[in-house]
Amino acid sequence: MKALYKPGPQAGFELTERPEPEAGANEVKIRVHTTGICGTDLHIQSWDAWAAANINAPLIAGHEFYGEVVEVGEDVLDVKVGDRVSGEGHVVCGICRNCRAGRKQMCINTVSVGVQRDGAFAEYVVIPETNVWVHHDESVTPELGAIFDPFGNAVHTALSFPLVGEDVLITGAGPIGLMAIAVARHAGARKIAITDVSPTRLDLARSMGVDLAIDVSTTRVKDAQRQLGMREGFDIGLEMSGHPTALPEMIENMNHGGRIAMLGLPSQSINIDWGKVVTHMLTLKGIYGREMFETWYAMSAMLSSNTELHRNISAVVTNVLPASEWEKGFETARAGIGGKVVLDWTRI
Repeated sequence: MKALYKPGPQAGFELTERPEPEAGANEVKIRVHTTGICGTDLHIQSWDAWAAANINAPLIAGHEFYGEVVEVGEDVLDVKVGDRVSGEGHVVCGICRNCRAGRKQMCINTVSVGVQRDGAFAEYVVIPETNVWVHHDESVTPELGAIFDPFGNAVHTALSFPLVGEDVLITGAGPIGLMAIAVARHAGARKIAITDVSPTRLDLARSMGVDLAIDVSTTRVKDAQRQLGMREGFDIGLEMSGHPTALPEMIENMNHGGRIAMLGLPSQSINIDWGKVVTHMLTLKGIYGREMFETWYAMSAMLSSNTELHRNISAVVTNVLPASEWEKGFETARAGIGGKVVLDWTRI
């Protein structure tokens, strides 16, 4: 099969022939149709310090995907050949304390698809049946199915705290931040503001119905509050960027008792005014991945019940390229000026 392969601990990928994976007991083999390019994949491509510390090379990367089941292994119970599916990329042990308590997203032995085991930048991928999400909604396109993983990140982050009637600040208008706009609106937020420095991404946010898109290269969040007619600060913060200045400015603009969910991974240490966190009684919560599988049920339910949300989440995919043009796809994703980039593995 064709696959994007990293042969060793070095920068770059090779589009080359690799052996087709076979489905073992309790596993499912999937013919990949589409894959999303994630920030994690950019780290793996460039082989930075994070990749060197976390990646098991040689490796086929890629963890955001949609495809069709072509083979099921022994003891597979529910997934069938022909099912249209996406995959939960965190393979958990099932026996640690958190797994046994039903908190699988907190498994201390997690192995990630496309990070510690071969992933979906290929014509075929194999994952455990327990990680397969079957799409029963015919409106889920291959492009939308490819971004269920990051959509799940947006849902997990946005729904960490009740949103009905709350004023929400989102920092970072990348694909996940953009999807969080739609989720927060669906969940009943009052005012939603989002920050970025990319005019293209801020325009995408406006097209998705955000109340205020803030270019933080020219405008401070405090000034934006006045534009929204706010008097006491934001109730909910969703930090999606990982930028070292985003969280401190968010903290400065939270109401007393405000709650912050943090998904963005910082690339350097962040200086936080912990005195303000204490005296303003703020809650900070780290988010990684999705709740398995409550988030997946929420995603599917929202998409099937809200046509506007379905349209907005689908619109986050702005570039679909043949897998043979993967280098152009990675360049586009790394530029960070548009929405989600998806590779089509039916066109190689």
